[in-house]
Amino acid sequence: MKQLNRALTEHHYPGRGVLWCRTTDGSALGVYFLTGRSPASRARTLHRTPAGELVVAPSDARGHDHLRHYVAARQSGPWLVFGNGEQVATVADRLAGEQPPAVALDGLDYEPDPPIFTPRLTVVVDGRAGDRIWFGAARRSAGRRTGTDRLTLRIGEPAPGEGVLMTTYRSDGRQVATGDPFTEVGTTAGSAGDLLAEVWSALPPQLRIAAAVFAPGGLARAEIRQAAPAQA
Repeated sequence: MKQLNRALTEHHYPGRGVLWCRTTDGSALGVYFLTGRSPASRARTLHRTPAGELVVAPSDARGHDHLRHYVAARQSGPWLVFGNGEQVATVADRLAGEQPPAVALDGLDYEPDPPIFTPRLTVVVDGRAGDRIWFGAARRSAGRRTGTDRLTLRIGEPAPGEGVLMTTYRSDGRQVATGDPFTEVGTTAGSAGDLLAEVWSALPPQLRIAAAVFAPGGLARAEIRQAAPAQA
């Protein structure tokens, strides 16, 4: 099992990422982070809304871009949903309509952003039960197929100091490819603040945009780390 900081630092560009883990103090926590290379990608902020959501929004006067600006985390009744795009709101609405998580995660597509075709990553957590956690990934085939490959992974409750990570990309510094389906990771973080610091320090400093740590039912108390907003 890789340590979380190694799983992040070994890639020059992890893109956006979702993590569910249990810190060594026993806290069950979600993490969402985003990094960016282009000026438009870096001109973003992650903030709480009065409705209790975490939203990725422009940090300048540019208009809404549905691939770059979206609800990143939402609480829908007992369900915590977070991820890297507009599918978060879609999945939360489906869960509110009493669709089961595996069905709510189905039918999603990867992003229409050639040549990489960014995967859409989503995590669903049932706040009523610590062992009901689902990861969903909508990915484009590495071959010629244009249809979407959809991975739905239900994980068991992590032990203290363990978690599961998905990132949109992996990079050797020269080429960027879609990330691994999932990576099991270890962490020495003993609290939400420690976990946020571990993630933040492992992201490439020149690419960091924002990261947040939160618990089910606790989005209003999410801890957020934000780079200085870039102006494109």
